[in-house]
Amino acid sequence: MWTFRAVFETKTPTASLSGSDEDRIPENQPDWSQQHRIDSRFCCRVARSRLVSLIGGRVVGLSWQQGPLSPGAIGRFLVPEPLPKRLLYAEPLRRRMRVRFGGTWIADSEDVLLLFEPGHYPMAYFPEADVSPDALQRSEHTTRHPDLGLTSWYTVRAGEKSAPRGAWQHIDLPVYASELQARVAFAWPAMDAFYEEDERIVGHAADSYHRIDIRQASRRLVVRHHDRIIANTKRPVVLYESGFAPRWYIERADVDESALTPVEHQTFCPYKGLCSYYDIGGARLAAWSYPDAYPQVGRISGLVSFEPDIVSVQLDGTQLRLEQGQTVIPHGPDRDLTVAEAPPPVSG
Repeated sequence: MWTFRAVFETKTPTASLSGSDEDRIPENQPDWSQQHRIDSRFCCRVARSRLVSLIGGRVVGLSWQQGPLSPGAIGRFLVPEPLPKRLLYAEPLRRRMRVRFGGTWIADSEDVLLLFEPGHYPMAYFPEADVSPDALQRSEHTTRHPDLGLTSWYTVRAGEKSAPRGAWQHIDLPVYASELQARVAFAWPAMDAFYEEDERIVGHAADSYHRIDIRQASRRLVVRHHDRIIANTKRPVVLYESGFAPRWYIERADVDESALTPVEHQTFCPYKGLCSYYDIGGARLAAWSYPDAYPQVGRISGLVSFEPDIVSVQLDGTQLRLEQGQTVIPHGPDRDLTVAEAPPPVSG
């Protein structure tokens, strides 16, 4: 017997990738609705080719990377009958969540519902009653979600600031998706910020099924570039993150730092913080480090990790390889994070 609430549909998606003049928005304004339609079409296509799965061994984010509802799942559900080709899952967030836009709070709710959709990070849906009535201006633009039906788009306004198609609402929901009735979702990058209580949440709505564990090990880890030993340790730290293969980190005392050439390239992870990179000889971006990792993963601050598909990384004599599906996959309007989205360091 299922212990969760799932919504699903088996029809071929009707969303169109082709745009028309009426679908366009002013120049230089992101079209969040177009991206939403493209992502929905993509999810349906990949879901048909590979069914969702059951995780083997550890918790993962439900609907992204290699989670059980993602197109790249690494296991399968052990059930006698095939599951629907697309399986959507909705559950209460059970946290207070707020949205800030134009210097003011436009949404504040303890009744947020998270929607997990294959190939997407979780999306937060707010009750209409918990959204400022002056913040939403319904536009004439609509799209059709392959599972949730007709979708109406809003311009979000606050003060002098506006975001065309910065929010949406499913207005013709099938019976099986009634939980989303009278709820509004906001395009993540179109807003100024999202908060849980007084702390900013970056990247996407917090996924309660995403987890990071860090463990101390005493195994031999050796990193080489051609004939040169770059690192050699018997005290590596291993980081297990939902949807990814283990990543091995090394104390700088066990690394030949003269081999590392810092580069300007940085990336931002909503779970670990700002990441800096290094070249090793002619090997581009072969190593990385989180100089000031978030407190929850502070054990890796300043440690160095190496890309096993760029340089040789051996663990107890066994060559490590990057597993298929381990690159970060961009998903929809809440992805393509930039370093500008990283919150400033907490002072004091």
